Amino acid sequence: MGVTLDIENVSLTLDGRAILRGVTLRGDEARIGIVGRNGSGKSTLARVIAGLQSVDTGRVRIGGIDVARDRRGAIRTVGILFQNPDHQIIFPTVDEEIAFGLRQLGQSKTEAAEGVRAILARFGKAHWAGAAIHPLSQGQKQLVCLMSILAMRPALIVLDEPLSGLDIPTRMQLMRYLDRAEAQLIHISHDPELLAGYDRALWITDGQIAEDGVPDRVLPAFTAEMQRLGGMDDIADLAG
Repeated sequence: MGVTLDIENVSLTLDGRAILRGVTLRGDEARIGIVGRNGSGKSTLARVIAGLQSVDTGRVRIGGIDVARDRRGAIRTVGILFQNPDHQIIFPTVDEEIAFGLRQLGQSKTEAAEGVRAILARFGKAHWAGAAIHPLSQGQKQLVCLMSILAMRPALIVLDEPLSGLDIPTRMQLMRYLDRAEAQLIHISHDPELLAGYDRALWITDGQIAEDGVPDRVLPAFTAEMQRLGGMDDIADLAG
C-alpha cells in the first residue's frame, strides 16, 4: 500500500464551466488508474492532486499533507509527469533539470550534484551528464522528467497522459521504468489498455466519478460507453 490519498468534495469552475463537481476519493492502493474522455476533467484533477491548481471547494491531502496549503510538504510528497515534457522542462541541460527539484528540497549544490549522478547511474544514463536537452527525442525528454521526479523520492507520482504521442517501443520502455518505481502511482489516461492490471480504476465523466472499482469491471464499462458514443451519427456529442 502507498500513502493515503484523501480527496474531499473537490469542485472547481473555470471560465464559467464546472470542471470538477464534488469529487471525493480516498485510497492507498499502489496503482490507481483514472480513465476518461478528453475534456472530462481528469487532467485538471491531476493538477489538483499535485497541488498545482487551487479549487473552489474541498481539499486534497496526501499522507495527511494539505497539498494546496503546504507547498513545501507537497513538493516532498507528490510529483507529476505531464503529457508534453516540453511543458515541464525549464533548464537547458539534463543536470540542471534534475538538480532543480533537489535544490527545491533544500539540498546544497554539492548534495544535488551527487543526487544527479546517482539517478543518472541508476538509469544507465551517466553519459547524459552535462548533455543538452533540446536534441533529445520526446521519449528521452520524458525520461529526463521522470528521473527528475524520482530523484526527489516522492511518495506519490501523478501521471497525466505521459505516454501519449510516443511510439510503441518507447512507451513500453517508459512503462517498465514506471512499473519499477517505488512510489505510489496515479495514472490518468484516455486509453483503458494502459490501466489494465492496476489495483483500482476510476472513470471520470463531466467532472464526476462515474465508476470506481476493480479495473476488470470499470474499464470494460468505460470502453463499452465509448464504443456506443462512437457509433452515433451525431458528431456534436463527440465534442468533449
